[in-house]
Amino acid sequence: MSIRFKVDEDLPGEIASMLRAGGHDAISVLEERLGGAPDSWVWEAAQHEQRCLFTADKGFANASKFPPGTHGGIILLRLPRESRAGYIRLVEGFLSEFRMETAQGAIVSVSPEAIRIHGRAK
Repeated sequence: MSIRFKVDEDLPGEIASMLRAGGHDAISVLEERLGGAPDSWVWEAAQHEQRCLFTADKGFANASKFPPGTHGGIILLRLPRESRAGYIRLVEGFLSEFRMETAQGAIVSVSPEAIRIHGRAK
């Protein structure tokens, strides 16, 4: 199943390419020329386009502000030490073991230790 994704500017652009290589419709915030835009604009764009947001921005982890089931999904990447290579490795592992349709409508927290799913699609 192909899922539509928006990759936030705090993540390497290669992540959008990795998602496209996996058969998904993915675009990065930078490709859309939304770099530097407020989070609210990025969120509104993702929702308008019915896309699941890939981000490392912990502000999107707030389930009371972004209740599961009311949006296209949020995939929050968590690393103890942020690095471009670390995010790429984390997403490679995630893509190989996760059914992406599970992310629709949920907040999915991805770290090297675990994948946690908060809420489920309707």
